[in-house]
Amino acid sequence: MTEIELKSLIKELVSYSQETEWLEFKLNFHSNEEIGERISALANGACLSKKQYGFLIFGVEDKTHNIKGTTFKVKSATKGKEELENWLIQRLDPKIDFKTYEFEYSKGINISMYVIPAAVNRPVKFTNQAYIRIGSYTRLLKEFPEKESKIWNRKDNIKFELQLAKENIDADTVVSLLDTQSYFDLLKLPYPSNRQGVIDKFISEKLIIKKAPKFSITNLGAILFAKNLEDFPDLKRKAIRVIVYKHKNKIETVREQIGGKGYVSGYQGLIDWVNSQLPANEEIGKAFRDDKRMYPEIAVRELLANAIIHQDFEEKGFPMVEIFSDRIEITNPGIPLITPERFIDEYQSRNDALADLMRRLGICEEKGSGIDKVIFYNEMYQLPAPDILIQEKHTKVIMYSYKTLNQMDKKDKIRACYQHCCLKYVSNDKMTNQSLRDRFMIESKNAAIASRIIKEALKENVIKEDDPESNSRKYKKYIPFWA
Repeated sequence: MTEIELKSLIKELVSYSQETEWLEFKLNFHSNEEIGERISALANGACLSKKQYGFLIFGVEDKTHNIKGTTFKVKSATKGKEELENWLIQRLDPKIDFKTYEFEYSKGINISMYVIPAAVNRPVKFTNQAYIRIGSYTRLLKEFPEKESKIWNRKDNIKFELQLAKENIDADTVVSLLDTQSYFDLLKLPYPSNRQGVIDKFISEKLIIKKAPKFSITNLGAILFAKNLEDFPDLKRKAIRVIVYKHKNKIETVREQIGGKGYVSGYQGLIDWVNSQLPANEEIGKAFRDDKRMYPEIAVRELLANAIIHQDFEEKGFPMVEIFSDRIEITNPGIPLITPERFIDEYQSRNDALADLMRRLGICEEKGSGIDKVIFYNEMYQLPAPDILIQEKHTKVIMYSYKTLNQMDKKDKIRACYQHCCLKYVSNDKMTNQSLRDRFMIESKNAAIASRIIKEALKENVIKEDDPESNSRKYKKYIPFWA
């Protein structure tokens, strides 16, 4: 928010007759633990009150609502040698993406403020306890089971995509902030002959909403079409980062690029830049030679689009591409809603509006087909099977550079066998010894090598025989364990 927007917000909030479940005023700092408890209470209170945010404001008297200023500086506050903001985040569950602001309200009167997103589907806890505001007091949520139940059962929280990134602006400002031309170009639609046509189309897509006589840009509109993410301070931390390292580790960074535009507006430029940083391979198996890139561009595009679509915007962090000498890692905040083993045949997104629009704009494939392409082109380039890792608060996909079959370890071979089996199955086909030999470029005289890989995959229970009653080993067919 700009300073003008912050001052306007303070004026609005102090006009309330009293503090609420989602609003608390304080003059000065008391303790770090108290702030953590208040963040929990206000997030839960905002959820119950059907508000997008709760507010903890320093510099305002709680009873009179007089704006007197504070000596507490929220941006530079520390707990020991640690930044207070980071200390708080580590003790919140889930680690909600609250914002901090400090500004001069008027000469000599400074305000510090926490803007806290409402709890979504579960209470926010601080050091393993959930809190709630009752009147002017902060209490343990477990003492009020009916309120706790309502938080767990709330289904109508405003999703990230429809929250507001910029409010109370006119139509000219909307067009100056958003790359409207890209929207019409990608959908192959003629650009409207007047501004109202642009505005009406963006309203229909929920990229902006009308609050007569002004407009507001939604997070969906800003994160996809911002000409400059710096214009949206709450979203700029979600910009995509690309880091190129010199070797196989992170010791030496060659270069780093941070996206400055919305995901759609900057997507092709991002892909071009990433591909320009990828090493070329003199020989990729027996299929490609000379100056071909190490990794198939379509696989990089799909994985990056998936990282954007499936990220959890409520988690700290941003989509990131890391390029090493032997691999490329693409990471997004949040853990997936389905297990990695089912990425190829199931689909579930937490950002449906964003995913739908990106598909219609041609940025990514139809539901469930993107990972198919990643696996298909990794096989075509004879690369090791991509690996999907679920970390504490992140999802990471790794594509490896070319290896011979002998250079692959046991896990590489089993993972490739499983993914090949899945790809065959979703293509209405079945894996055989022959098809696996084709995947690994194994000569027919060495069929026993493929048989050993299949045997190991069966032992790991990632594949199974299509017809266990068949005694024909030569014509055995295999399907994924979940089929």
